[in-house]
Parts: sequence; structure tokens; C-alpha cells
Amino acid sequence: MADEEDETGFDEELDDGSGGVECGHGKRKRLFSKELRCMMYGFGDDQNPYTESVDILEDLVIEFVTEMTHKAMSIGRQGRVQVEDIVFLIRKDPRKFARVKDLLTMNEELKRARKAFDEANYGS
Repeated sequence: MADEEDETGFDEELDDGSGGVECGHGKRKRLFSKELRCMMYGFGDDQNPYTESVDILEDLVIEFVTEMTHKAMSIGRQGRVQVEDIVFLIRKDPRKFARVKDLLTMNEELKRARKAFDEANYGS
């Protein structure tokens, strides 16, 4: 019986509309629709996926990013999000942790390549 009560509370949380940007007429501005459609197609969905599917996925993405941001702001330096805070939060999820490490490594390599390119072109 307690499980049924928890399920109804969960549905209410989904409909609160707290994530995303509100437009004047009550609907949220979709921030990632184009990117999510491309990602869905890349992972095997139809080239033009249902709008409802994209909207649900976007709601999940916004909820995840919001939760991670709030958690990151509460650890480390209060009120400030740093890369180390995000790494700390995902450290127990091997797939996310490996992906973040790859992206951080690639970012450093790109910085070094840009610096070398600028030095070669503009002299040092």
C-alpha cells in the first residue's frame, strides 16, 4: 500500500515543470531538441523521432543536469561548481567516470595543440 502512495507522488514530481525555461504561454522552451534528435538517430531511432519522445528525454536531461549542479554546488566551495566536484559526484559510476576522464584529457590535448599552433603562427 505504501508503494502505491510513493508512485503517485512520483507522478506529481514529474509534472511540476521546475526544470527548463518557462515561456510566456506556459510551455517550456526546448533547449536541446535538435541535439537530442540527432543523438536518438545516432543510437538507432528514426531520423524524425516522435516529439513526445524527444520532450521526455529532454526533461530527463534537464532534471539530471539540475540535480548534478545542485549537488556540485553543495560540496567543495559552496555555491560554486568546479570540474573536481563533478568528477567527485560521478566517481562511483564507471562509465560516466571514464567518459569524463576521456573528455578532460581530450580538452587538455586540444589546449596544448592550440597553444602550439598559435606559437608556430605568431612566433613566441
